[in-house]
Amino acid sequence: MAVPKRKTSKARRDRRRANWKLEAPHYVSCPQCHEPKLPHHVCMECGYYDGKPVAEAAE
Repeated sequence: MAVPKRKTSKARRDRRRANWKLEAPHYVSCPQCHEPKLPHHVCMECGYYDGKPVAEAAE
């Protein structure tokens, strides 16, 4: 039977146990065009971030 050579640290144990509750990303509506987008990301429809145009809109 396999026996661990070293004790598993609390950090390593807890990091492994924390992964069961991962979930899909949440979406918010863009304040400019009201399309769903990821929070803290540039809107792919209008190209705005934080109320300013920063990228070309995907058309």
